[in-house]
Amino acid sequence: MKLITVQRETIEEKRYTPKMGELFTKVTYIKKAFLSIPIKTIHKYRETYYGEVKDCEACSLAR
Repeated sequence: MKLITVQRETIEEKRYTPKMGELFTKVTYIKKAFLSIPIKTIHKYRETYYGEVKDCEACSLAR
């Protein structure tokens, strides 16, 4: 049995970008878990409408 695992979770969130305004996008979180309890978010990224993968730092949750 592994004590520390890495889990991926995809959630649809509302994001805001200056160029496009508000948009709903799928955000994937990569989390470190200890005994299936999430401890820390290692990385999060989103996929654009054109299939590109971008870091979530480029857009914010609110205006």
